[in-house]
Amino acid sequence: MSQDVSRNKLLWIAGLGWLFDAMDVGMLSFILAALQKEWGLTAEQMGWIGSMNSIGMAVGALVFGLLADRIGRKQVFIITLLLFSIGSGLSAFATTLTVFLILRFFIGMGLGGELPVASTLVSESVPAHERGKVVVLLESFWAGGWLLAALISFFVIPAYGWQMALILGALPALYAIYLRINLPDSQKFIAVKTAERRSVWRNIADVWAKPYAKQTTMLWILWFAVVFSYYGMFLWLPSVMVMKGFSLIKSFEYVLIMTLAQLPGYFSVAWLIERIGRKAVLIIYLVGTALSAYFFGNAESVAMLVTFGALLSFFNLGAWGALYAYTPEQYPTVIRATGAGMAASFGRIGGILGPLLVGYLVAQNVSMTMIFAIFCVAIFIGVLAVLFLGKETKQQELA
Repeated sequence: MSQDVSRNKLLWIAGLGWLFDAMDVGMLSFILAALQKEWGLTAEQMGWIGSMNSIGMAVGALVFGLLADRIGRKQVFIITLLLFSIGSGLSAFATTLTVFLILRFFIGMGLGGELPVASTLVSESVPAHERGKVVVLLESFWAGGWLLAALISFFVIPAYGWQMALILGALPALYAIYLRINLPDSQKFIAVKTAERRSVWRNIADVWAKPYAKQTTMLWILWFAVVFSYYGMFLWLPSVMVMKGFSLIKSFEYVLIMTLAQLPGYFSVAWLIERIGRKAVLIIYLVGTALSAYFFGNAESVAMLVTFGALLSFFNLGAWGALYAYTPEQYPTVIRATGAGMAASFGRIGGILGPLLVGYLVAQNVSMTMIFAIFCVAIFIGVLAVLFLGKETKQQELA
C-alpha cells in the first residue's frame, strides 16, 4: 500500500510540473495568433518564436540531461522549473520581439530539461510490470496543460490580453517547486552515484558505444520525426484555422475541442502499452498520426477540420506518451538521463525546423495540403526506425 501511495505522490508531483509546462507551450500557440495581430508579425517571425522555444529546449535537454546523471534527478527538476517559471512571468512584460525571443529561449531550456529528466525519475521509481503505464499517465498531464491553455486562451486573451495569460502560466509553477522540495530522488541513481563517479564525456561516449548505438540511432530518428511534426503542426493550429477563414475566437474554440481528444489518446496508450508492447503501440499511433495529418491538411469543411484535428491530437499525443515510456528503457541507470536527454535534444532540432518551415512555406503560398503531407512523410520515417531498429522493452527490469 505504501508503495502505491509513494508512486501516486511521485506521479502527481512530477505530473503537475508537466502540466504547467504544457500549459505554457499550449498558450504559445494561441499567443502567436494574438501577437500576429498586435505586433503585426510576418509568418516568418511567427515561425521564429516557435523555433526559439525549441532551440532552448534542445540546449536544455542536453545540458540538464547530462547534469541529472551528475547531481541527481530531483535537483535538476527544481532548477528547470525555476528557470521556466521565472522566464514565463518575465515574458509577459516583453514589448519587443527580440526580448520575447530571448525569454522564450530560457523558458525552452527549462522545459526541455525537465521533460526527459521527469520521465527518467518516474521510470526508475516504478516496478517493471507497470512502468510503461505510469510514465504514459505522467505524460497525460500534458493534455491537461493544453486543455488549461486552451481555456485560458479562450476566456483570458480576448478579454485581458496575452500578457495576463503568461502571468497566469507562471504562477502555478511556483506551487510545483514547493511540492518538489519533499520529492525523493531516484534510489537507482543514488546507488549508482555511490558506487561510481563518472565524467560527463564518458557518459556521452557510452551512449554511442557498441551496446547502445543501434537504439540511440533509432531514438534520434524517432525523436526528430515526432518533434518536427508535432511542433510544426500544433504550434500553427490556431493560425491555420485563421488562415482557413475562421475568426480568432472561433479558432480557439475549435482547437479547444481538438485538444480534448488528447486525453483518450493517452489513456488508451496507458492501457495498451503493457499489453501489446512499446513497439506496436508506437507504430499504430504514429501511422494514425500520419494519416490524420494528411486528411487534416486536405480538409475544407468545419466538420472535417475538427474531426481530423481531434484524431491528430488523439494519435499524436498517444505516440508521445509511448515515446517517453520507451526512451529511458534503452539505457542503464548510469547513462539513462544522458541518453534520454541527448535523444530529446536532437529531436528538438526538428522542433526548431518544423515551425520555421511552415512559416516560410506559408509565405511562399504553399498549400496546407502540401505542408501537412511533409509532416506525414516525416512520421512514416519514424515508423520505419521503430520497426527495423527498435527492440521491445515491455516489463524489462532496468539495469
